[in-house]
Amino acid sequence: MQANRQITPLNSLALFLLFILATLLWFGTLDYRHLIPSDEGRYAQMAREMMVSGDYITPRYNDYKYFEKPPLHIWVTAITFQVFGLGEWQARFWSGITSYFTILLIGYTAFRLYGSLAGYLAALILLASPMWVVGGHFNALDMGLSAFLNLALCSLLLAQLAFTENHPRAARNWMWVCWLAMGLATLSKGLIGIVIPGMVLFAYMLTRWDWRILTRLHIISGFLIFLAVTAPWFIAVSIQNPEFAHFFFIHEHFERFTADAHRRTAPFYFFLPLVVAGFLPWMPQFFQSAWQTLKQYRFGQFSASWMLWAWFVIILLFFSVSRSKLPGYIMPVFPALAILAAKSITNYLETHPSLSNGWRVQTLFFVILAAVGFFFLSEIGRDGQPDEVEAYQRYTVWIMVALACLLSFSFIATILTKRNSLLSIGLFAFGFFLTATIAGTGHETLGRAVSGYDLAQKVKGQIPGDAKIYSVRLLDHTLPFYLQRNTIMVEFTDELTFGSKQEPHKWVPTLNEFITIWNQDPQAIAIMAPAQFEELKQMGLPMEELGRDSRRVIVRHPSPALRQ
Repeated sequence: MQANRQITPLNSLALFLLFILATLLWFGTLDYRHLIPSDEGRYAQMAREMMVSGDYITPRYNDYKYFEKPPLHIWVTAITFQVFGLGEWQARFWSGITSYFTILLIGYTAFRLYGSLAGYLAALILLASPMWVVGGHFNALDMGLSAFLNLALCSLLLAQLAFTENHPRAARNWMWVCWLAMGLATLSKGLIGIVIPGMVLFAYMLTRWDWRILTRLHIISGFLIFLAVTAPWFIAVSIQNPEFAHFFFIHEHFERFTADAHRRTAPFYFFLPLVVAGFLPWMPQFFQSAWQTLKQYRFGQFSASWMLWAWFVIILLFFSVSRSKLPGYIMPVFPALAILAAKSITNYLETHPSLSNGWRVQTLFFVILAAVGFFFLSEIGRDGQPDEVEAYQRYTVWIMVALACLLSFSFIATILTKRNSLLSIGLFAFGFFLTATIAGTGHETLGRAVSGYDLAQKVKGQIPGDAKIYSVRLLDHTLPFYLQRNTIMVEFTDELTFGSKQEPHKWVPTLNEFITIWNQDPQAIAIMAPAQFEELKQMGLPMEELGRDSRRVIVRHPSPALRQ
């Protein structure tokens, strides 16, 4: 086969070394940035509280019951904290390892479906997909969910492949892995873990008219595996918290999908630019694969490519229709697109000794794009606040380095287009991986201002261990983690409204009540926005600054010398 000629010992060694270097960078950069709001700080703090309390049944945030999501991500992070201590890389470990595992999984699945070259390419393509790189270095639930959803998808595809190869035991085992993955996806972010695969399967069967696949799903034994994974926690948390079921199943699923309660509305087309940006280097292969799949349509026959396209389309439509939209929701589509793009390139190389002139144009386009990008560096932070100018200037340096990597590697890939197709693709992919990694890591220059790390280091040693900390009309998502303390909400509960209603004694409903408490407790500490601090100071509330930044002020009662 012409395509296999690309996998020479030299190419294999070169790609292996690139992948080793990418692996070191993948995990080595998890610790560079400090946590930023809201997801990163929230889930780190929840895991810290779980570790300290030892309660792995009822998730809590700031000591308030928090039932918006299941606890798998929190469980793993709490265990990671227990073993390795508190820190940024520990908080991002689950996102980092699950995203990396998915790159390997996609490579293996493409290899089994379409051959060794497709396996190489699929792993490279996902590694170089900008949104996947950024998501793998962010402490949020989306990556764990995406990893297990794609494990379910790949297991289903491998099960059908084993069936066609007359290996019924392997087919059954892969289907059991599929059901296990759906259970873990459900424990990662809710019923979406089984709803999405179910919708995709139905869409596939309807459009392909391949209903025989139902006989190969091992539904009874598989569903028992799904229940064995999910039921214990759902039962345990419902027994301990009778209010859980209605909030989780009705509010967090049905109402979130159909209502605007979470203020995350966006236009129907919201995810389309994210798909383009997230899969930017490979968009020509995206369209080529779509055309190839349509041309090869065969009524009633199983098609892995059709299943992969059904996966992309259904997920895109599902979240586009939803009234709640966040960028991370679209993350599960990129692994499937990586396999499809890899198949598209492999199909071409099967009949051609080298890549087409289109690939040269594709790589040259990004050489030009990177070069043009240097002329727009002055636009970075142009609309930022005056106190952010220096931070944006520092971030500009990171963007310059990222653009230089994109330009250099794309240019080398252009030169190698005819000489060594696989190495050309490998270096192009590695260049995009470096570009996304550098740009994402450099965000620390901006993110540090919103992170509570620096402020926490200023005041941490001055707060008595038994002092109560009040959060006045403010829910800060990073300070509690860096202070390693919970805070008591005052008047404003934000996303902790449900928890505060369940345990009303744990918060202060009005500012006047807080003022009374403050005057009676000389050990009290308070966190508030600078404007709130000025308002209370004008009211004559006795306060002394412990520390402040542009977004927060931490105060205590005045020292005796100041009182005099």
